[in-house]
Amino acid sequence: MLAVTKRIVCGAAVTALAVGLAGCSGAGSPEPKDKTNAESEDGSHGAKKGAGPAKSAVRLIGDGSTAYTGAQPGVLKPERLKPGQKPPQFVVFSWDGAGEDSQKLFSHFREVGKKYDAKMTYFLSGVYLLPKDKSKQYSPPQHAVGRSDIGFNDTEGIRNTLRELRGAWQDGNEIGTHFNGHFCGANGGVGSWSVEEWQSEISQAKAFVKNWKTNTGLTAEAPLPFDYEKELVGARTPCLEGQKNMMLAAKPMGFRYDSSGVGTQVWPKKTEGMWDIPLQLVPVPGRQFETLSMDYNFMFNQSKTVNGDPSQHEYWGNQMRDGLIQAFGRAYDGNRAPLIIGNHFESWNGGTYMRAVEETIKTVCVKDGVRCVTFKELADWLDAQDPETLERLRGLAVGQKPKGGWQSYLTAPKAPASPTAPAAPAGPEASDSSAAPDSATVPDADPGAGSE
Repeated sequence: MLAVTKRIVCGAAVTALAVGLAGCSGAGSPEPKDKTNAESEDGSHGAKKGAGPAKSAVRLIGDGSTAYTGAQPGVLKPERLKPGQKPPQFVVFSWDGAGEDSQKLFSHFREVGKKYDAKMTYFLSGVYLLPKDKSKQYSPPQHAVGRSDIGFNDTEGIRNTLRELRGAWQDGNEIGTHFNGHFCGANGGVGSWSVEEWQSEISQAKAFVKNWKTNTGLTAEAPLPFDYEKELVGARTPCLEGQKNMMLAAKPMGFRYDSSGVGTQVWPKKTEGMWDIPLQLVPVPGRQFETLSMDYNFMFNQSKTVNGDPSQHEYWGNQMRDGLIQAFGRAYDGNRAPLIIGNHFESWNGGTYMRAVEETIKTVCVKDGVRCVTFKELADWLDAQDPETLERLRGLAVGQKPKGGWQSYLTAPKAPASPTAPAAPAGPEASDSSAAPDSATVPDADPGAGSE
């Protein structure tokens, strides 16, 4: 069993439409989609499956905790949209603090992903590969050496988590990071960390993955089948706090995207030279506000506790599922912006949110033109596109269909700038002005407002 003390330690994340705390740490199977038709009709050949792993000998790295085993199997090959081509509908399912404990949710959702052709991003907490008796190896910023707000692991938990990480990568999934000690809020929370402190935290998160054999003594275990120094390209911060300084630290360390922001269902842009792909505001059916696309936020707005009224469990799970599916529908039939969903391997309120996520996967990932992908695959696809095409996609509001259809919208000549209009600012800063707010900086709102 994963021997970590899982505490809900979250900072407030509220906007005019979203109420609740930031994320912490169905019947029958639909027929599979016809992907050949989907590609020809919906332009979803903008991403195709690669040819699989290159044949090569295993090359151990460092102490043998990780290894180079060739190209990752099962990943999508990014291709540029053709002029006027309808973009694929991307959906990203992601998991914060991914580890395998007695609930066996990591292994369960790996199987769900394989069944419904859904690749996912698993944000690993580095301390899940660090045994408690080696806790002093962790020196968290602004906290005592050996402290972690989510504890550490035991031998069985580490061995089980390693098994799932190996399998997840070999299935074509992504291993990102949720960093280490999960410190939130005041008194040393990640929102107060400097760039240099984030650099230390990132380096330690990498080290715990790259040196688990030395730290655990499990030398007979097989290595993780990837070079984590190259594999790690993205993250989500604890409680969605501290995004700006984290990104400033992470970009020079090889990161390509971040998913710690609060945003809406529009096409992503770059901030600090990285793809800024935030969690999104989605409907809460039957309520007059939207909340973030994460299990924790639905739970907070429904019960404010992980052990709410059992008679409401089914209703709450259905509400989350229906809200996510409504969010999917307005993108799928509208601007085709990627839908970003975050979760935790937790059985809050009787496991109703895990059921909601699974039912969402089996509903949306089988539809024509849909690609359930990792953040890394989405970033690859975005990088492959013509910048003018991405600019036009970002011009569509939540749920907005392109005027005149996709063919017309993505091929019409670009309107000339007004001769009296001031020149647009040059450089990458020009595209960063509408960055989603960091959840830690949203001012003066009641985190319980709008909740029953």
